Amino acid sequence: MASTMSQELLLTIPLAPLAGALLAGLGGRMLGRRASHTVTILGVLIAFICSALVLKDVVSTGARFSGTVYEWMVLGGLKMEVGFLIDGLSAMMMCVVTFVSLMVHIYTIGYMEEDPGYQRFFSYISLFTFSMLMLVMSNNFLQLFFGWEAVGLVSYLLIGFWFKRPTAIFANMKAFLVNRVGDFGFILGIGLIVAYAGTLNYAEAFGKASALAAMKFPGTEWMLITVLCICLFIGAMGKSAQFPLHVWLPDSMEGPTPISALIHAATMVTAGIFMVARMSPLFELSDTALNFILVIGSITALFMGFLGIIQNDIKRVVAYSTLSQLGYMTVALGASAYSVAVFHLMTHAFFKALLFLGAGSVIIGMHHDQDIRHMGGLRKYMPITWITALLGSLALIGTPFFSGFYSKDSIIEAVHASHLPAAGFASLAVTLGVFVTAFYSFRMYFLVFHGKERFGHEPTNGHHDQAHGDHGDHGHGPHVPHESPWVVTAPLLLLAIPSVVIGYMTIGPMLFGNFFADSIFVDGAHHHAMKELAQDFHGPLNMALHALSTLPFWLALAGVVVAWWFYLVQPAIPAALGRLLSPVVTVLENKYFLDWFNEHILAAGARLIGLGLWKGGDVALIDGAIVNGSAHTVGALASVTRLIQTGRLYWYALVMLLGIFALLTWQLWPMLSHLVGR
Repeated sequence: MASTMSQELLLTIPLAPLAGALLAGLGGRMLGRRASHTVTILGVLIAFICSALVLKDVVSTGARFSGTVYEWMVLGGLKMEVGFLIDGLSAMMMCVVTFVSLMVHIYTIGYMEEDPGYQRFFSYISLFTFSMLMLVMSNNFLQLFFGWEAVGLVSYLLIGFWFKRPTAIFANMKAFLVNRVGDFGFILGIGLIVAYAGTLNYAEAFGKASALAAMKFPGTEWMLITVLCICLFIGAMGKSAQFPLHVWLPDSMEGPTPISALIHAATMVTAGIFMVARMSPLFELSDTALNFILVIGSITALFMGFLGIIQNDIKRVVAYSTLSQLGYMTVALGASAYSVAVFHLMTHAFFKALLFLGAGSVIIGMHHDQDIRHMGGLRKYMPITWITALLGSLALIGTPFFSGFYSKDSIIEAVHASHLPAAGFASLAVTLGVFVTAFYSFRMYFLVFHGKERFGHEPTNGHHDQAHGDHGDHGHGPHVPHESPWVVTAPLLLLAIPSVVIGYMTIGPMLFGNFFADSIFVDGAHHHAMKELAQDFHGPLNMALHALSTLPFWLALAGVVVAWWFYLVQPAIPAALGRLLSPVVTVLENKYFLDWFNEHILAAGARLIGLGLWKGGDVALIDGAIVNGSAHTVGALASVTRLIQTGRLYWYALVMLLGIFALLTWQLWPMLSHLVGR
């Protein structure tokens, strides 16, 4: 360790956004709109600059920090504290979170310009940034859980930001409840660590990993480390929207578009990926848990991509793309390629934030009509949005030399190199997913920016992102599209740069250098994926040139060509295929009937159980038998004793005499019986 870091500098990073959130939230009306967005943007800018300085120190001097900032309490030998762990993994995450958040803050000035909740929105997104920073900077499970729950709470507020819309309220409640399911597993995993390792500190828990791996879960033949890791991963399934706990993320598009970029592209949904990578010393000890992760990630990567094909809401297409890419990251985790998963997390954060903000720019230009069937030909009206959306789409599908190519191709190769039993299915899923991703991405791109113009008519069933509250008749009437203001297009241009070049620049040190050397642990003797990737890597240029002859490249190209043919050359084909495959389309339109199952089976079952506990347990047993029953018993006893407690002296005298007579009889009876017997 070459040097340590300033604790004051590290404290500034999360506290600056928190200060902005408090100022805009508590004093927003007094400060006004301009001052509110100024203080929050300034707070996030300070956090980004400090994060960049930290990353520079980590890379150039090998600086590290791991220590307590504030000790809350000590219970026995269990220390509860606020502490920071700064290494390559956390420094990279801090820069990604603050940079994307900064772009979203600037973008929000234009997007939420006329919304009555302007100051409140800035307060929420700044508070979200603080929560995410506390999560990624933590050195202990208590602080990790605090950040974990805080981002969930703020996402609830942001998804339901337009609280007068029933769909938004339903979506934020759905997100909240589904995440509670995952969080239940997460806290069980943390509880097992505390119970058997006796600590909340990462380093101390990792130091006892071998001992944990030798234990069995009490009363079973299951290995404790497997149960522990699967519980932790269930938390990641909820937060990172993995099948079947993915159902909240598409509905969360009911929130304003900026939060889609912030929460559902770069930060909150990647918290689960970050957590599993941070816990790599534990997960490496359980092949069962890794196989489970591989299967869940594979299902999410492929089958969520299929759902993107039939979406017509521009934001929902990008949302299902996010689900699919999160599946790719999860597959990499299961293949023990943790650094590849985090690498894709980083590249994905930039190009997916770009696509979400680009979708928002299109929505602004289309006067808040979100239906891609009502668009077309926007290229000449919105040139900046068009070129940045094209760059983001090329990065998403893994075009050689773009950032997404280096991370996505590395995931596919890592899965091929994995020797776990589930790797075969995972390899098939991520390879087929390349074609699916390219097809739905360029379906959206061609329908929005190319072909004939289909706007200027009243939409028949489009969705509207009412970024201006209840004002206006957005989406209706013969509006002409227009390019968005500079506060919207500037973040697009700034995000487009890393979407193109960041992969080429960083793949060497991040995957095959020492950047994650002390952050991520891989058991190379049993899990060979990273070792085989390193043997085949000969630089980013050769990797991109070699990819031109590989199956994923041709599958991606085929997806683009098929989308072009279907939606620009022969648009009758998709309609014909829809009629021919109507049962499949019905299944996809109903999202594999998971929402129906959750609402009519799980929720109905939960209601029945709740009703039974209420009527049988609360009303009948607790209120009826215990509370009211004890009262009735006491009343019955009182009604009997009331008969002998008359308050009359002659009655008490009679009772005393009768008592004395009975007592004497009882005492003298043995003697009288003896005399009579003689």
